[in-house]
Amino acid sequence: MIDATHLSQLNAQQLRETVLSLAGKMAIQEVEIERKDREIAFKQAFIDKLTHEMAVLKRLKFAAQSEAFNPEQKSLLEETIDTDLAALAAEIEQAEPPPQDKDDKQKPKRQALPANLPRREIHHEPENTTCACGCQFKRIGQDVAEKLDYQLGVFTVERHIRGKWVCAKCETLIQAPVPAHIIDKGIPTAGLLAQVLVAKYADHLPLYRQESIFARAGLALPRSTLAQWVGQCGVQLQPLVDALRTELLKHSVLHADETPVAMLKPGDRKTHRAYLWSYCTTTYNETRAVVFDFADSRGGQHARDFLGLPGEDGWHGSLVCDDFSGYKACFEMGVTEAGCLAHARRKFHELWVNHQSTIGERALRFFIQLYDIERDVREMDAAHRKRIRQERSRPVADALHLWLAEQRKKVPEGSATTKAIDYSLGRWQALTRYIDDGELPADNNWVENQIRPIAIGRSNWLFAGSLRAGKRAAAVMSLVHSARLNGHDPYAYLKDILERLPTQPASRVEELLPHLWQAPVATT
Repeated sequence: MIDATHLSQLNAQQLRETVLSLAGKMAIQEVEIERKDREIAFKQAFIDKLTHEMAVLKRLKFAAQSEAFNPEQKSLLEETIDTDLAALAAEIEQAEPPPQDKDDKQKPKRQALPANLPRREIHHEPENTTCACGCQFKRIGQDVAEKLDYQLGVFTVERHIRGKWVCAKCETLIQAPVPAHIIDKGIPTAGLLAQVLVAKYADHLPLYRQESIFARAGLALPRSTLAQWVGQCGVQLQPLVDALRTELLKHSVLHADETPVAMLKPGDRKTHRAYLWSYCTTTYNETRAVVFDFADSRGGQHARDFLGLPGEDGWHGSLVCDDFSGYKACFEMGVTEAGCLAHARRKFHELWVNHQSTIGERALRFFIQLYDIERDVREMDAAHRKRIRQERSRPVADALHLWLAEQRKKVPEGSATTKAIDYSLGRWQALTRYIDDGELPADNNWVENQIRPIAIGRSNWLFAGSLRAGKRAAAVMSLVHSARLNGHDPYAYLKDILERLPTQPASRVEELLPHLWQAPVATT
């Protein structure tokens, strides 16, 4: 038998173990509570930041009437503010979803779509009309939602009809769900949203011009409404753009370039110089992708941030670029510099065209030989391309280098000829690195071709209305121009991904990237 002393010791031991167990559980709960408190504080700070930004934009919107802008500038400023407000509202909604019992009846009623527009009915009925109790459901009515669609220059109305089915025995009501939309409770279909985005960011049509075009078709679509659509789409498309950037940084050779864009600072009532940076894969890469990054300056930190530098997880491949000093710090952090042969050639071409320089003419003959070889190796694989370059391009490059060094001794300091020669001699290793690497292109012309349509569109942009607007434009243009690079119709691409994105799992968002996207098969 167990004596009382031993029993007391067992009870005390069990009590200590129970206390220790409870103390451990409390410590874990305290850590979890502290983590959740930090998470709530972070989300609240983020919401407060966005709310403050919205308040500033609203003040700017109502103050814009008295600002000294011409009518065209004022129109662009107002549509930019409306777009930014819609984007902020969408971000706040994502960070803090509205209560489920929110009274939708308090929302203002939307104006009915014109009765004269053609209508296409889309029926949504349950797949199974047999109740769990065994009775057959009876159709007792329907809900109808109308959305404005746009196809090939023609407006139509989609009538989404959801039949109501009820079981007479157990009074169960069922309805088929309607597919999710980018703007779930709005009137636009993915086709109309795609048209607005392509017109704005590919065809360079500001929203006030689109408003006029729609008005001629009999549709009263205020630019403020169009701006809200653009802002909401920008927020929804951002994860796809982030995935495109991640995909781009997986490749070991990239082009980089930047071009100035005017950015409006409403408080100053004048524009400031901002920059649109562009990064893309090479013509030798099967993955065709370009990502634009809008920044408020030309500082090299923007390039380092895009490439994830410094850091072990940052990008450390070969960057084909011009001699802009902003890239120099990247080369000190493990990135390999690949120069642009076209920039070196261009300086001698200017000597020949502007001054009939014999040195410029002779230098151009060397560059012609080098580019003739590049045309011959364009379709070869990397190994074959490298071998031909070493056999044919290396002797030409060595002869050019020797000749430039001799000419440098003969020309006066400070002359245009000296600057052209010094540019090539000072970057010679970077300029000729492509000869020993079959994956490297000889110049940066490919990325300059991608940024050229953007530069052409500046005459219609006038300016970017804000830093947020510039970043949104860069994001949408990344998708539009990457689709074009892959041979897709940008409208068809955007329309399809806007239809699929609301239900696409985040883990599979890369399936919608332009180089992986497959056009849907048409059905009759």
